[in-house]
This record gives sequence, C-alpha cells and structure tokens, in this order.
Amino acid sequence: MSGYCDSAPGHPVHAPYHDHEYGFPIDDDAALFERLVLEINQAGLSWLTILNKRAAFRAAYDGFDIATVARYGDADRARLLADAGIIRNRLKVDAAIHNAGVLEALVGEYGSLRAWLDDEAARHGVDRTAWTRAFKRRLKFMGGEIVGEFLMSTGYLPGAHREDCPVHARILAASPAWRRATAGA
Repeated sequence: MSGYCDSAPGHPVHAPYHDHEYGFPIDDDAALFERLVLEINQAGLSWLTILNKRAAFRAAYDGFDIATVARYGDADRARLLADAGIIRNRLKVDAAIHNAGVLEALVGEYGSLRAWLDDEAARHGVDRTAWTRAFKRRLKFMGGEIVGEFLMSTGYLPGAHREDCPVHARILAASPAWRRATAGA
C-alpha cells in the first residue's frame, strides 16, 4: 500500500489513521476485533467510506466487545441490517457475529486475541498464504485481501508503509510481529 504513504498525509480522515494506527501492533481485543470487522466491511468499498462510518460501527457493534457481539441474536441482526450508519450487508453482518463467537472461544483458550495471533505468527511468520488458510478454517468472509490487510494493519505482516515513510520507523520501534518473524528467519 505504498500509495497510501503518498495520498494519506494531509488528508483529514486518512492521515490520522495512516500516521497513528495503520501497521502498529494492537494489544486490545476490542480494537483487534474492530479492525477485523472494518476490513470485512471494506470489501468492495473504499477505505474512506469505512473510516467515515467508524464511529457508527462502534456504536452499532457495542464498542466491538467480542462477548457481547457473540451473543447477538435475530433482533440484533435485524437492527444492524436496518442501521444506515454502517454497511448493511447480510453476509458481512453474519460474518461479524459468527466471527465474534469464534474469537470469544479463542480468547478463552489463549487468554486474549493478541495471544492467539502471536501463536499463529510463531507458526506462519510472514507467509500470507498460511495465514489466510488459518483464518479461513475458523472465520467467515476471510479472503486473502481481507486477511492480508487485517494482518498488515495490525503489525503481523509487513508492507503497511514504504521504508522511506516516516511512520515506518515508528512501527519498527513498536516491534511488530512481522519484524520479530523476519529477524528470526
């Protein structure tokens, strides 16, 4: 996404995301789940559309609390599909709810979503194909592009920023998982 390093600076919506979030490691489970849901919803749309709807997504999905979303039933599904503030796509809504249930079980097993991702990182390193297979085995609506962007945006795969982008150095200082994986290779 090297073009993002050219187009995001100075943009009122893209710049804060580019400069302070994109590619940085995330510890918080709700923030990781948010990023996953946003990446799923971006499929077929612009990232600007998703960023502009981000606050509405947070409100609609109860702050991306995994346990809460995992318990959504038919009334919640109908509420989400009627919410003009978010993307009203049945497959994407169903994927978010299903994936919350899977992630809740993973949090129960590993202690946190980050711990599960770190375990997967130890197995897959920066092999995008292996990561995609791992995600597709467990989660819905997981194509290679969605998985790749989720992992780049959360520091598990390289490529979020060009090496000459000033943000790249800050990401390296944050010790992203991909950096640890490539250092050990």
